[in-house]
Amino acid sequence: MNSTKNVAIPVNVKIEGISESSTKINLRAGNFNLTIDEPANMGGTNEGPSPIQVLLMALAGCLNMTGHTVAKEQDLELIEMKISIEGNMDAAHFMGYTTSKRAGFEDVNVYVETKFDGKPTKEQRDKWLEETERRCPVTDNMKTHTKISINSN
Repeated sequence: MNSTKNVAIPVNVKIEGISESSTKINLRAGNFNLTIDEPANMGGTNEGPSPIQVLLMALAGCLNMTGHTVAKEQDLELIEMKISIEGNMDAAHFMGYTTSKRAGFEDVNVYVETKFDGKPTKEQRDKWLEETERRCPVTDNMKTHTKISINSN
């Protein structure tokens, strides 16, 4: 781990999207395209994962990258991570039935199954997992209040 304090490495991330329908949007991030949609039972065409699924996919992807980075720094040879994530939410707020509940997840549970070369101790694995969680940008965004400004023309 780099222990330099008070260092800033600014990163600007930008995506753009054009809606095709009330449930479907085609997005572009750099050279990559992604369609987000809803399943048919939610009025969509099921041509892509839902926004909530994409959020959890982003968490898994970020934990994977962060986990491998941290393992290398800690001299652990991480061979594989199998990540399962489940989020629980009440859709009543999103559907307009109430404003007293959150629109988003009430809780998100992540299970990480790992394969290391060699046999790291439980203490080494715990230290690795704690540092991975602490440094994962998506985990940070989901756990803390990130300022979001939504503007329109």
